[in-house]
Amino acid sequence: MSIVAIVAGLALAGVIGWWLNRRAGVLRALPQLGPDSGAEQSVSDADAAFLGLQPGGPAVVHFSAPWCGPCAGVRRVVEKVCDDLGGVAHHEIDIDANPDAARRFSVLSLPTTVIFDADGRQRYRAAGVPTASDLRSALEPLLA
Repeated sequence: MSIVAIVAGLALAGVIGWWLNRRAGVLRALPQLGPDSGAEQSVSDADAAFLGLQPGGPAVVHFSAPWCGPCAGVRRVVEKVCDDLGGVAHHEIDIDANPDAARRFSVLSLPTTVIFDADGRQRYRAAGVPTASDLRSALEPLLA
């Protein structure tokens, strides 16, 4: 009887773990607000300069910390994809050194990756390590 309880507990733990991690690394398209919504769509000039956003092209910003193991994976993926595509700026922000940046952009977990379009609007966001193919698929239309 106790083995059945152990197996059931492990199965339940596995299902809960899968449920909690099912969206890890998945790039989510953010809703784009219309011009009549009254909501701010683009980052301010100060935030754009801080994030390393350059006019005329998309940018990838990833929030990390030195103690974050998966952040190194994001760094490798982002650098590879941005180098392959060209015309895409990328910037890494250490939230230990810049905690205000994490608050301004509502970073709740690490690593967090945000893709901005050429107009400085947030277009995609992922918590976790995105795949290179997902990142490339999100960036290619923004380069056109």
